[in-house]
Amino acid sequence: MSWILLIGALLVSFLVFTFLVKVLRAAVSTAIALALVVLVLQILFGINPGQVWQSVTGLWENLRRMISGN
Repeated sequence: MSWILLIGALLVSFLVFTFLVKVLRAAVSTAIALALVVLVLQILFGINPGQVWQSVTGLWENLRRMISGN
């Protein structure tokens, strides 16, 4: 019985580990892509990260207003 429990624990641990590696890889690649976009906006157009953030928050606020009907 303990062998079955050990094999099950190893399998669950492996699956959780591979899931976490995939999530971490996706998060890192997304962060790099965001940094590159902000860097390109800043270098080519002189738009600073604060302006990008204001635009993003304004976009979400407008979307929220459209959905709620206000």
